[in-house]
Amino acid sequence: MSHALPVTPLDAVTAALRRALPVLPVVAVITLLGLPITPSDDGGANIADAMSGLVVLCCAIRLVRARRRPLSVTAAVVLGLPVVGIAVSAAGAADPGAGIAGLTRYLQIFVLVPAAVLLLVRDRRDFRLLAWSFVALALWQGAVGVEQYVTGTGASYQGEYVRAVGTFGPADVMGMATVVAFGLVCAVALALGTDAARQRAVAVLCALALLPPLALSFSRGAWIATAVACGAQLVLAGLRRALKMGAGVAAAGMILVGGLGAGTAMLQERIASISQVTDAPDQSVTDRYTMWAAAADMWREHPLTGVGLKGFPDNRDGHASLALSSGSDISGAGAAYRKQPLLSPHNMYLLVLSEQGLIGLVALAGSWLALLVCALRGLVRVRRAPPDPAGARLTSGRTPPGTDCGLVACGLIVWQLIDFVYADIGGPSTVLTAVVFGLIGWWALMDPSARTAVDAPAPVLSVPEEAAAR
Repeated sequence: MSHALPVTPLDAVTAALRRALPVLPVVAVITLLGLPITPSDDGGANIADAMSGLVVLCCAIRLVRARRRPLSVTAAVVLGLPVVGIAVSAAGAADPGAGIAGLTRYLQIFVLVPAAVLLLVRDRRDFRLLAWSFVALALWQGAVGVEQYVTGTGASYQGEYVRAVGTFGPADVMGMATVVAFGLVCAVALALGTDAARQRAVAVLCALALLPPLALSFSRGAWIATAVACGAQLVLAGLRRALKMGAGVAAAGMILVGGLGAGTAMLQERIASISQVTDAPDQSVTDRYTMWAAAADMWREHPLTGVGLKGFPDNRDGHASLALSSGSDISGAGAAYRKQPLLSPHNMYLLVLSEQGLIGLVALAGSWLALLVCALRGLVRVRRAPPDPAGARLTSGRTPPGTDCGLVACGLIVWQLIDFVYADIGGPSTVLTAVVFGLIGWWALMDPSARTAVDAPAPVLSVPEEAAAR
């Protein structure tokens, strides 16, 4: 008579790592962004970008070994649509070297890495692992940012070194804000989309802990995008739950932010400036409006194809008014004072319009809108699906399985589309945008209930079949 050997904690950890092996390279990309960014690395490729290339390579190897068609026609069209505008704009670039560099960067962020993430994520467990990885990175960066504010070692803001920038440094002041916002959106979704008491409690605590560092980033664009995205998640989760959790988060957030001393005159002034962008704009807002006008002027001269990839900096001075300053003053957080030139309009839509024209904007924005529509439709279908014959719906309570994943995807795409009004790609944190689009794409374009086994190939489904499978 044989007896089963007891399962040790080490065996459990080994089994979990083996099951998550395909998606671990994506986790590594997220983890590497917790490392400090030295001033010499600002604006260039970093170790996380190199790891994202390894993610694409790992995905290619798995596809070759599986010998199967990786994507449905719909997924291939949605993810491949941006290639049209990118390729046309790269061919029309005034500087061929800059055009090739821009082509590589756009393909990395909007095509290759998202497709690799989409294919490496096999089921909802992998999806949740990546969502929690975003939360963990946000907590780390947020903790560093709060410490910078408390000790006066952050980036310079109004003459004081209080701006929380995490490990990204003063040259990428949006880096920590972006990471913390991603983590907050994921935490809110993980709390709203489950009836599991432990997951909900941990996610709520994480969301509350991320409010102070987001406030201390002094990033108005991240505030607005996060408020809209979390508001959309609350509405999608249901009115009763939205009112209950929204009131609790708002009350606790006010206590936490005020308790940390974040409710200072600087923060209040920053919040008030959101409504003063037309009446009495500060220099940063004036610079942004000036660059927006310059980008629109470039597009009017080249309406279809734009001025070419990486062409905005070379054409800026010929289209900008005298109101544009010479650059941003950056210092603090371990970096010496210097002027940072303004080389982009800080609006992704206008950047694409000026450099890629209508062809590029329609291709990129069309891909993003398709992801938004498919993600929302997937969430609606999951919530309206009939009870599982095996009783899966009953064991999970009132919330259908997969709701948390759908809320993560919908929240992230809403956040990204809103944030692109105030920011564009650039800086070390940009590679996270690629991972985000991969997560969104998996929920919107693939079947969340398929491929529960580690190496079980999934059938290629059409959109109606995918919706039914959910």
